[in-house]
Amino acid sequence: MQTPAEPTPQHFQLTIETGGQTAIEALHQATGLSKAALKEGFSKGAVWLQQGEQKPLRLRRVKKTLSPGDRLDCYYDPKLLAQTPQAPALILDRGAYSVWHKPRGMRSQGSKWSDHAALYRWVEMHYRPEDSPQGRQAWIVHRLDRATAGLQILAHSKRMAQTFTRLFSERQIHKRYLAIVHRCPAASPATLTTPIDDKPAVSHLRTLDCAGEIPLALVEIDIETGRKHQIRKHLAEIGCPLVGDRLYGDATLDQNLQTRLALTERPDLQLTAYRLNFDCPLSHAPVNLELPHTDWAMHATLLACFNAEKLDAARLSLSA
Repeated sequence: MQTPAEPTPQHFQLTIETGGQTAIEALHQATGLSKAALKEGFSKGAVWLQQGEQKPLRLRRVKKTLSPGDRLDCYYDPKLLAQTPQAPALILDRGAYSVWHKPRGMRSQGSKWSDHAALYRWVEMHYRPEDSPQGRQAWIVHRLDRATAGLQILAHSKRMAQTFTRLFSERQIHKRYLAIVHRCPAASPATLTTPIDDKPAVSHLRTLDCAGEIPLALVEIDIETGRKHQIRKHLAEIGCPLVGDRLYGDATLDQNLQTRLALTERPDLQLTAYRLNFDCPLSHAPVNLELPHTDWAMHATLLACFNAEKLDAARLSLSA
């Protein structure tokens, strides 16, 4: 029996010639997609509207009345729309902003094909605090890779988003990461300064423990700059690639580790943004957030390779 082929993602583009139609009617007629499928696409961020020379924006209102010259783009991928991300955990809510523990696999931001699996949109759709029973709008102010778990700030107003963007640009917000890497770094502490995309990039590394026989190392990274994939590139450059890194890592080392530890599959990226420190822009009081050891979101079997007493001592020193 032949297995049915998976639906192919489709991009539909439509320029409106006659005004008065609703967006869903226009797309239904032009694409042949059912209204139910289109409604899902609208709600999950797959439909875009461009009016005149304005920037295209996501369109969620299915009954939006269109004018001549309006352009609709529908990026329809049923497999992507069917994805259900793991729910993030609320760490701190200050009304104008909140901090979440983003799970590994959840995106920080959406794509043109959808945004329902992104952190900010998940919060808009699912978080209903007592002071905002209808939900809150959310703006991302910094990003974590999809494969990275950890602490992430969301702003709930444009003004607060601008404030946090400024604080990040002025390096007033300090992020620290924990990582499990192949091989023990040759020097600790160490500062890595290789430019990324021709821009300055600075990462500070400290080794917390080494499992020499495997060999693996648990390291802490503090970054001064936030270049794309900065930590992953810097660690790969010094010969200590992140375990589970599909972009810059070493598949052979990962496979050997999988065999040696009898893991059922290749490990996920072993990187967690575990600590945030900044002054609250509302109260100006220090905010010090740290994920507990149980929420480091790393592979338990890999963490067990390290000395428990050393890890306890490291946690105390990191929290100091």
